[in-house]
Amino acid sequence: MTKDALVLIGREGTHAPETLRTHASRLERRGAVDAAHAVTYAEEPARELRAEFEALQADRCFVVPATVAHSRETTDVLPGAIPALPGTVRYCEPIGRSPVLTRLIVERAGELVAPDDDATLVLVSQGSSSQPYNRQTTEYHAARIADESAYADVVTCYLLQNPAVECVRYNVSTSTAVAVPLFLTANETTESRIPAKLELGRGGIAYADPLGDHPLVTDAIQGELDRQRAFAAEESSGPASFEETLVQNHRSLATDGEGVVR
Repeated sequence: MTKDALVLIGREGTHAPETLRTHASRLERRGAVDAAHAVTYAEEPARELRAEFEALQADRCFVVPATVAHSRETTDVLPGAIPALPGTVRYCEPIGRSPVLTRLIVERAGELVAPDDDATLVLVSQGSSSQPYNRQTTEYHAARIADESAYADVVTCYLLQNPAVECVRYNVSTSTAVAVPLFLTANETTESRIPAKLELGRGGIAYADPLGDHPLVTDAIQGELDRQRAFAAEESSGPASFEETLVQNHRSLATDGEGVVR
């Protein structure tokens, strides 16, 4: 029988290791995979994680980036670490577009400000000046929340693109609002940068926790695992996934022996 392993991977300082370990342990207990590993790296995953990856024993590895959307980190950096893993490796899509996360966002918001015709839900994301993925994920959830919840309005804002977080107050027309950071784990950005830019001390905006170690996040990871298994079972001569293409393209580049592109 094929032994499946999950590798949930994130960058130190951006993804809380204890949160990733919680999801990994929960998936093992559920029997979603035979083994689940939560790993973090500082700068160069191909170099820092090579020995750990080579020591893993599995026939098939599912690598899930611990983030809600693709970024330069997931498209340009993480693919370089994958060749060190054993067996067949499937590089998975970030979990941010899972429908269950819409439920969690509304739950997080509703704990602080009940949805009604005088309340706004604000989604706060990283954003990017050069890639569309984070914005696409944020707008996906915003549209679903607007359709399915009783909040009067749903507003999006970003750290690295417009509309900017620091300007969101001017886009809220209701008397109350609640901001939910669309981040997988708590970190300096969610604990300090976003609250400062929202000027929470002025009142009028409640601030929810990030997605964190909630079981619905585990469900989203498991959903991606199930999706990738289905793809593996149905593979044919069809086009490769975006994630598979990232890995293939990275392998074709010359490196300095440490996984760093020359």
